[in-house]
Amino acid sequence: MKRRLCTKVEELSMRKVLLERDDAVAAAAKAGESARSGGGRWVLFSGVTGMGRTALLSEVTAREAAGGAMDVLHASCSPEEAGFPFALVRRLFPEAEEVPFADLPADKEQVVFHRLVTRLAQAAYRRPVLLTVDDLHDADMASRRWIGYLARRLTGIPVLLVLTECGEKGVTVLPGETGTSVRLRPLGPEATARLVSAGGHDADRAELCAQACGGSPALVHALLADLCAGPLPRGLSELGGSRYRDAIAHWIRVRATPGSRRIALALAAAGGGTAVLGEALLQEAAGLFPGHRATPVSTSALGRLFSHRLAREAALAAADPAELGELRGRIARLLDERGAPAADVAAQLLRLDRPGEEWMTRSLEDAAEEAVRGGRVHEAIALLRHALTAPLTPDRRAGLALRLGALELPHSADAGIRRLHAALELPLDHHERAAVAPALGAALVARGRTVTAMRVMRRAGSTVDDGELVRVLQTTAALMASHDAVAWRDAVARMRELAATAPAAIEPLACGLVTEYEVGAGRLSAAETLDRVLPRLAAPVDPRLRSGWLGSAATLLQWADRLAEARAFADEALPAPPVLPDLTDIGRQCLISVRAEAALWTGDFRRVVAENAPLLDACAGQGIRLPHLASMVALARYELGHRAHAHRLLAAIDEESADSSWEWNELRYARAFVHAAEGNRQAALDDYLACGRGQSARDFVSPVATPWRSGAALALVGLGQPARALELAEEELRHARTWGTPRVVGRALRAHAAAVGGRRALESLTEAAALLRTAEAPVELIETLLDLGHARIDTGNGRKGRDDLYEAHALALRLLATDATGDPDTPDGPAAAAATGRLVRATDNALRASGARGPRQVTKSCAVLTRAERRIAELAAQGQTNAQIGAALQLARRTVETHLTHAYRKLGVTRRTQLASRLTGTGEAASAPGG
Repeated sequence: MKRRLCTKVEELSMRKVLLERDDAVAAAAKAGESARSGGGRWVLFSGVTGMGRTALLSEVTAREAAGGAMDVLHASCSPEEAGFPFALVRRLFPEAEEVPFADLPADKEQVVFHRLVTRLAQAAYRRPVLLTVDDLHDADMASRRWIGYLARRLTGIPVLLVLTECGEKGVTVLPGETGTSVRLRPLGPEATARLVSAGGHDADRAELCAQACGGSPALVHALLADLCAGPLPRGLSELGGSRYRDAIAHWIRVRATPGSRRIALALAAAGGGTAVLGEALLQEAAGLFPGHRATPVSTSALGRLFSHRLAREAALAAADPAELGELRGRIARLLDERGAPAADVAAQLLRLDRPGEEWMTRSLEDAAEEAVRGGRVHEAIALLRHALTAPLTPDRRAGLALRLGALELPHSADAGIRRLHAALELPLDHHERAAVAPALGAALVARGRTVTAMRVMRRAGSTVDDGELVRVLQTTAALMASHDAVAWRDAVARMRELAATAPAAIEPLACGLVTEYEVGAGRLSAAETLDRVLPRLAAPVDPRLRSGWLGSAATLLQWADRLAEARAFADEALPAPPVLPDLTDIGRQCLISVRAEAALWTGDFRRVVAENAPLLDACAGQGIRLPHLASMVALARYELGHRAHAHRLLAAIDEESADSSWEWNELRYARAFVHAAEGNRQAALDDYLACGRGQSARDFVSPVATPWRSGAALALVGLGQPARALELAEEELRHARTWGTPRVVGRALRAHAAAVGGRRALESLTEAAALLRTAEAPVELIETLLDLGHARIDTGNGRKGRDDLYEAHALALRLLATDATGDPDTPDGPAAAAATGRLVRATDNALRASGARGPRQVTKSCAVLTRAERRIAELAAQGQTNAQIGAALQLARRTVETHLTHAYRKLGVTRRTQLASRLTGTGEAASAPGG
């Protein structure tokens, strides 16, 4: 049935082949009328292959000879007989004995020409003659000369001479006074559509034929035949037949001139045709230089055809692989020399067996970096893998392998680590080896293999005889050691020794690591810590340790509640999404954690998700666990009200494979927090105590990172064990006061209040609220205000208690009111998000339980702004730009933006023009339940 349908389509299509050929038919009819009246004429139909020259010649023959009006002499030329003198003439006059078989001298050739014209004229006087020649470009030279001889003598002879010729293969010059030339143009879209619809096809197939056939009737017929059996193809392999592919292949291999073939292949190889290369560059890429081609090649018709994928695939399939490879290399080089985008150059290089020259490797590398910046990591990986097939020096190969391993690691930990292992085994000098070993070590740490990472670092250091390089490796290894409790103690001991004698460029990181340990051990206050860190921020640091020092300094600044500065360091070293951070840099691993936790502490829950979820998604199931980052994102989602998602994140990490890394303690703390929020006090207590055991094994007693004692105390109170709760709460408060930041002390005071109860609780909560109002700690402040409100209500002060609850509710709403991921200069995102977060639910419930009735207007004021936020907000309200504010306060622009973002969120505004009214307390009020 399908075969019969195809046959019908072909028949219908053939009857319509002369669409847009009216001018040609009319020219032939006029010439035929003249010839039959005794005035001979010639008509030459010229066009590229596939334009229907032969079909047109047949139609003209049928029309002009209809009813016996003219006798017909016809011959078709073939390239196989182009070398035989007079071959065409013998086919036209097979009985003429005077036609020779060899070239003749000019005078004798003229005699033969004259006799043949005389013979033709005598026949035409009896009845007009239609003499047709198809494919004149393939005729032998002697016959072509005779055709010209005849054309000059047609006057007075009743002969119509109709010729066809492929314009790509030569141009026959005939006398204009006796005839005319007609160039056959490609079919337009409308004509193609009519041709397709004649076979019963729909508009989609008509559009496909218009795009994939370049106006060639022959290709339209071929493609229609291939389309009969199935749906529209997405590629050549999906065609129902091979006629279309064979037609293009035959043209490429047989019919096309060398120049046209080269242009066609260049168009197909370039992908976008002239849009990518431009016509002049295309000619050069095809090797068609001025003076090196016999006839000019026009790219317009070919460009139209090979702009479609089907035609390109067919041409490339028909090409000689060696010719195609040479052509791709030439295109790539020309694009590179003319400054084309690296991606366009790389598109050609990827199709070569291997890049053979350095510029090719460089182009692939550049294109990979562009792909990374665009978030197309898998594309970048393919480009770098191809670059590594080139003949490279060991150091160049190691550099590419490092970059490739970093890109592969999140998506396949084992593949990335194997890549880095292979790089380390190359014949490298000590400095090159010292660059590869830390990358492999960091990858192993991310994989959870810290012990192996330390072994790699020790082996790398043992082969180095450069003292400074050895200390760089030791310091980097110490940063990795923080993921193993035993190795961490040993590393800190070495760093104490090293800090006393280390070069100035190494000492900051050594000091930072020692300080991290001593903070965790409860030996330093925040002020003492800042006294160590801040002076060293301006000190020169070895470039190989730069990210490690930023990670250590940012960690300490975060603990000290210098959150804007901590985030600024992280933002300096980490890319913005969708680009993933480099996990083969141990310092950047630290900064990833700082960036996430600092945003969580300030209540920027959406920022936590936006910046870190892409990395977690990429690593899911690929061997990189990132328990701390997963904990931060889970807590942020939980605060936003996405409880199911948070549970999935926390459950996805298998703790059975946990080691002594600090990251697992963060995970235990996050799980405990969620259990507590859902009222599962025993599960919360178990996880809090597990977190505490893990921290104690690392000598980390400070509540600065994971306040597990506070959480456990609150759980114990709920379980009816106040004495045990008080013991933990008092120990927590003692360590908190040693550290001394409002966040840590306020948080500990809240737990202490829960344990002591009564009037003492009210005093602790009042102190906690006062402290937390001076810090950028909205979550802790809201939780404290909830407890303070309940405590006041319980002691008979219902009005003040409800005021505390109203304030807590307003703060909870503001945490969700503005998308903190927006630019502080243009915070035109949603004015409010759905109020489904944990804290909004908690404050709603508290207000209802307190007996509050009806809405109450709670003014958004600047009471909860920190001093820095208030100062920056005031300057912004005066109309100063971020750059001007930074210059006035001697702050980095990023720090200004961070503070301003927080102020926008706290004040519930979305643009600068609203700041002045909010700061003076005259702005619009937020609706909150009241009584």
